[in-house]
This record gives sequence, C-alpha cells and structure tokens, in this order.
Amino acid sequence: MDIQNVLNDAVKYAAERMEDGKSAAYIPELAKEDPRRLGACISMVDGRSFTAGDWDHDFTMQSISKTITLIMALEKLGEEYVFSKVGVEPTGDSFNSIVKLETRTPHPLNPMINAGAIAISSCLTGAGYSFEDYLNTVRQLCGRSTITLNENVYLSEQKAGNRNRAMAYLMENDNVLDCAAEEACDLYFKACSVNVNTRDLARYARLLANNGTDPETGRRIIDSRMTCIVKTLMITCGMYDASGYFALNVGLPAKSGVGGGIMATLEKKAGLAAYSPGLDAKGNSIGAYYVLQYLSEKLSLHYFSAEECLI
Repeated sequence: MDIQNVLNDAVKYAAERMEDGKSAAYIPELAKEDPRRLGACISMVDGRSFTAGDWDHDFTMQSISKTITLIMALEKLGEEYVFSKVGVEPTGDSFNSIVKLETRTPHPLNPMINAGAIAISSCLTGAGYSFEDYLNTVRQLCGRSTITLNENVYLSEQKAGNRNRAMAYLMENDNVLDCAAEEACDLYFKACSVNVNTRDLARYARLLANNGTDPETGRRIIDSRMTCIVKTLMITCGMYDASGYFALNVGLPAKSGVGGGIMATLEKKAGLAAYSPGLDAKGNSIGAYYVLQYLSEKLSLHYFSAEECLI
C-alpha cells in the first residue's frame, strides 16, 4: 500500500467537504485563521513519515494540551491524587459546559473538558510547576526544541476567558483547586496557546502509540500506565461530545482542539495528525475529521475493523 498516495487522497477528499467549517470566533485571534488550510502527517513507529498539504503550518494546541497537562500531573503527583480532583467519565455536554459543576459534583467529570483541565492546571501550579516546565514537556513529547508560546493567542485567550474563569471560581469556592483560580487559568490559557504543526502532534501521538517509548532511541519517555490512561480518555472523551461518533466512524483514540488540530494513535504502528481551522458545531475540525475518517477506511485503521490494518 502506498501510504503517501493515500494520505494525498485523504487531503483531497477532506478539502471537498470543508465548506461549512468556521474558525473559533469566540477567541478573536483564532478567528483570523484561514478555514481553507488543511494539512496532515503520519509518523510511523518504524521511522517512516508522510506529510501532505499545510502540514508544517503552525497552529495552537488548544485542548490537545489537556493530554499533556494530564501526563505531567500523573507523573509528578500520582494517579490517586489526580483522580481525587477530577473524574474519568464522559459528560455528554460541550467542552466548555459549566452545568455539571453545580448539578452533579464540584469535581469535573474528566480531564478533557475545560473545567477538568483547569483543575489539573491547579494541581501543577499548586505543586510549584510552571509554564516553562509544561513547555519543556511539550518539546520533549513532540521531539522539537523550538516549540514556543503564541503570545497573541495567549493574550486573546485571556481576554475572552471569562467562562473558564467562572468555572475556576466555582471550583475554588468548593475547595477543588490547589491554587488561586486566576493562577490555574493562566497556566491553562498558556498551555492552550502553544504553537505546533501536524508533524509535532503526529510524533507525540506516535509516542503514545508506542506506549511511551521513543521508537528512535528506545528510551522510555512516558510511563506505560500513563499512556494507557491518556489513550483511554481520548477514546471516551477526546472529541468532546462527539467522541462516540468519532469512535464509531474513525475508531482510534484521538484528541481535538479548537485551533483546528486532531491527533490520533494507531496502537504500536503510528501517530496521525491533521489540521484545518474550520470547526463544526461541536468544536472539532471538519477537514481534520475527514482526513482521519478517510485514512481509517482506506487503510483499515479502525480499532475493531475486521480487515487487516494496511500500515
């Protein structure tokens, strides 16, 4: 199977289905992104790499960062402590919903929604870890030392972040947070505003697919139990309240962000990433979804596919 040709075809297929996508206008800086941009990368455990379209265009991680703050918190503070602050259940609500903090439990239901990521950020900040610690972790997991903060997006996040602050203050009031609400939000806003490209995310997803071991060096970067936790939550919660739909039609652990990126893992085989800033009503990239859906179908990547995987 010629993977490069299939990836090229996936990008063409997605480009024909993106007309309804809209950039995330509630964050003014993200609204400036061209919704016609589309790129993708496959990073194989065996060392091969395939790229197409705007694969090297920088965009901000947004909610994909939630997987990394979770890994940091698990590593630094331990599984028992982290899950005393945040649960592991899907919400069925939008990623920025505030409802269940009042109606069900003061602890967020999972780390992949905004409230959960803010609670995780408070754990890290309260334990003395800084944004620089987070940025160094991103660079290590993505395999690129030049990854930086997008200052303009960060400032835009701050300005538009009152809903997130409302969640944080509710949790601070209920003694969920380990630091002040504003401090937790600041780390969260910065984590979301780090620039990456699809190759960065595909390499990170490859690391997860290889259960935390760098396939190029053989060095363990993430504990295997942590990769298991993160990939499980990616399946159940990683695509917001469209996680079930994505699992049915693509069938890979995945995490999206309103910056337009989606990364996915193919167990022991590859990391995949796609980018297009035009979003659907759930906040997921339309173009990136169609790239991954096409690849899953043509290469038999679905976790429960009856066909043999072709990569």
